[in-house]
Amino acid sequence: MTVDPSATGSPGFLAHLSPLAKLAAPLPAMIVLVVARDLVTPLTFLALAYLLLLVGRRMSWRVAALLFVGLPIGAAIMGLALGLWVDAALVDDTPAVLRVGAWTLHAGAVEVGLATGARLAAILALGLIAGLTTTGPDLVRASVQQLRVPYRIGYAALAAIRFVPRFAYELELIRQAHRVRGAHGGRGPFAAVARGAGYVVPLLAGAIRHAERVALAMDARAFGAHPDRTERYLLPWRRRDTVFVLAFWAVSAATLAALFPWGL
Repeated sequence: MTVDPSATGSPGFLAHLSPLAKLAAPLPAMIVLVVARDLVTPLTFLALAYLLLLVGRRMSWRVAALLFVGLPIGAAIMGLALGLWVDAALVDDTPAVLRVGAWTLHAGAVEVGLATGARLAAILALGLIAGLTTTGPDLVRASVQQLRVPYRIGYAALAAIRFVPRFAYELELIRQAHRVRGAHGGRGPFAAVARGAGYVVPLLAGAIRHAERVALAMDARAFGAHPDRTERYLLPWRRRDTVFVLAFWAVSAATLAALFPWGL
């Protein structure tokens, strides 16, 4: 496997799989979760996604905070909020949880809302299997090499992905320069707006310069002149990718057969 020196993914067995395998494996489960209506099925797939991320990726504190604090709290808040929109006539045979005047919140509405929040959290967690273990350039290269995406589209997207860290770097330089010069100092909302407005023009000028350099570099390398190009970094589809996809599909099918969420 050729290693991209610009890749920043944490080590782990998931980092050594093809990006397309990590997208294809959870895709059927994500589609099924859209139509599942129970609470147990999304929680099961949520636990499966967490297990894979814990075992297959070295966990940083930011990722741990996202998975174990941000995602559960967000899903719970969203689930409770969605429960308020459930038609009371559909769940009026369940116990009342809260009464405010003539309005009643039933336990069935809370369960439906939490099930919806759990589905969204499970879909997001399954997507994070690829999102947290794959870099954007690797995904583009795998799509060009394996899915035969035209390299004109793929590498144009790759160039756009490279703009993001470049803009972050230039924005930090502009902030440091403004602090050194004492421009737009002070506190409060007006000072923050003034500082933000002062970043726009130099950041736009830097973006234009960077875009011109990228365009000249692509022209110098005859980008788009030929139907295909040679690849420096190869991301082949290996046997372990096939095993991972088939194993995930088998576990997903067994889980759905055991729970059968459509019968609820």
